[in-house]
Amino acid sequence: MVRIIPLPTNAITGKPSPLETFVAILVLCILGFYTLYYPYPVSTSTAIDLFLSSASNSTISSYLRSLTLHPHLAGTKLAADTTRLVINHFRSLNLPTHTTTYTTLLSYPLHSSVSLHFPNGSVLNLPLTEPVHFSDQTGQPVVQPYHAYSPSGSAYARAVFVNYGRERDYRALRAQGVHVSGCVVVVRKGGGLGRGAVVEKAEENGAVAVLVYGDGDTWRDGFERGHVMRGVGDPLSPGWAGVDGGETLGLDDSEVSKRFPKIPSLPLSAEVAETVLGSLGGAPVPLEWRGTLGSKVRHVGPGPTMLNFSYQGEKKVATIQNVFAVIKGCEEPDRYVLLGNHRDAWTFGAVDPSSGTAALLDIARRFSILLGSGWTPRRSIILCSWDAEEFGMIGSTEWVEQNLINLSPKAVAYLNVDCAVQGPGLFVGSTPQLDNLIVEVTKKVKDPDSEGASIYENWAVTGEDYNIQRLSAVDSDFAPFVQHAGVPSIDVYYGRDFPVYHTAYDSYNWMTEYGDPFFQRHVAVTGIWGLLALHLADDSVLPFSYVSYANQLLFYKNKLSNLLDQQVSLHPLTMSIQEFASAAKQVDDESKQLRLQETAGDIVDMKKRALNDRLILAEKGFLDADGLHGRQWFKHLVFGPPRDQESKLDFFPGIADSITQGSSKATSERERVAAIQHEIWRVARAIQTAASALKGEFT
Repeated sequence: MVRIIPLPTNAITGKPSPLETFVAILVLCILGFYTLYYPYPVSTSTAIDLFLSSASNSTISSYLRSLTLHPHLAGTKLAADTTRLVINHFRSLNLPTHTTTYTTLLSYPLHSSVSLHFPNGSVLNLPLTEPVHFSDQTGQPVVQPYHAYSPSGSAYARAVFVNYGRERDYRALRAQGVHVSGCVVVVRKGGGLGRGAVVEKAEENGAVAVLVYGDGDTWRDGFERGHVMRGVGDPLSPGWAGVDGGETLGLDDSEVSKRFPKIPSLPLSAEVAETVLGSLGGAPVPLEWRGTLGSKVRHVGPGPTMLNFSYQGEKKVATIQNVFAVIKGCEEPDRYVLLGNHRDAWTFGAVDPSSGTAALLDIARRFSILLGSGWTPRRSIILCSWDAEEFGMIGSTEWVEQNLINLSPKAVAYLNVDCAVQGPGLFVGSTPQLDNLIVEVTKKVKDPDSEGASIYENWAVTGEDYNIQRLSAVDSDFAPFVQHAGVPSIDVYYGRDFPVYHTAYDSYNWMTEYGDPFFQRHVAVTGIWGLLALHLADDSVLPFSYVSYANQLLFYKNKLSNLLDQQVSLHPLTMSIQEFASAAKQVDDESKQLRLQETAGDIVDMKKRALNDRLILAEKGFLDADGLHGRQWFKHLVFGPPRDQESKLDFFPGIADSITQGSSKATSERERVAAIQHEIWRVARAIQTAASALKGEFT
């Protein structure tokens, strides 16, 4: 029997547009066709066809318009309004919906000012927000530019330009006799460092305050907001969920205070930064910096201009809320495929994150259509709308910490979309066992920027390995799933970056004029996201290939060998990778054989279930209970952030940390080799554990 579902309606007006009505009628006709010719249950291939045919760029556009009518900074009343919008949308589709609430520490600005004091006695007060007054329909302005978790502070000091703020930039300045101790440093965004690392480096070099700007060619009057906290998750509940009535640490606790910088910082626009940099005298800009700098930047300082810097903020305990819609599986309801996007934004958030939120709302709409056709997934699907990601992945991290015991055996995969559309070009990151699935899915989705071609056809020719990246960064909600819980994960987005990132210009108008005027890229991301979920939820044998993982590990080992001297042995790593590759080949052959057994039966079903459990469990093998040295929350020994963001390694974070630490003058040669060798053994043991999980046998 076909379940009748209500027509999806606009979450704001409650009324479908004429175009939405037309699309709904068309979908009902398609449903009638499939109901007539494809008796229940609906096959995966039929579900895929129906999912793709129900795409509607105008519907996604309307979702994005509704989501960007006002700012929605986490912990504010307007953020609660956006939460209700998402809840109402899920419930309007008859999807079982619930929320989880956490009490966490957030950070907001109270006052800021920066002025230039010239040698002739003149003073120039610098603008610290976008020149246009941005507000929503109720007159609520966007939050003033600031760095969340920056300490309050003031300074009257000379300014120094430090390029990207890397350690080698400070060395270049010292080579010219320039020291930043007691100065306000001006840093341009880029160079591989996040804003938190930039502030940390400045602090280490004796600076008293930091000003950070983006030096793009367009939208030069935008100010990039962001946080500067170290680590992820609520700082008051490190390693456990910040539930109401649960344990929380005090602000003066050392575990909390070490998460925050000691010196204040603020964002600047490129235009304002140019005024500051143009006033500097002193030493000339180092030659190696000049290729990408504007011609007006000639000197690095210090001074003679003095900067009067002042920032006052407050850290506040606030309530955040995650929203979930659950589609229960019919055969394996205790196995879960999770699709996640964060909901909070620094300003209007058309790109970050509402392009992804609009895609999530459309995924829900299209899945409800499949449910109405008689389809039910084999495994359960959870649509996750996270809160407070912009403050350090807090919403997703608290939920992962709270549900760790169930995630380990039951989470099939986590599929993340943050900024669905930033511009042209598909970018995908994943844990390697999902590479083949990604490639197959892109063959089924139309390329939004090429007529008559699939995404795969154009994507595959753009670079090696189809440009699939890895998930070692800590820049979106996949981080707690991969790096703490060991859940196989994928991250999908269009466009490498965008010029209005975290500024007041990240609006619906920018998206319709520049990012994706016809919302075809949104449709493409939604198509990829949905098809990944359908395969992971419906395929009787999970579409994992650990052969890809083995190849990636071998590549990493070979790259590592080029960075280490012969005093360090990679033999343990070599042997463990060989063992893992053998297990991966064995389980790959087993998967192929079971996929050929189409007839159902208890014995076959039990074999598939057992195999799938091994495929899910293997990723957890790369976790180490002790975590990374000094950063115990990060458990994954293959993918995770190195302590030093200037490290040459973006894999094996424990080994990367030991190499960086070994370069310290305080470390002897013997200690250096021993520390690196120990980390190599740890990774080797983790790979052997993953191999054992794949084999499913006691040694």
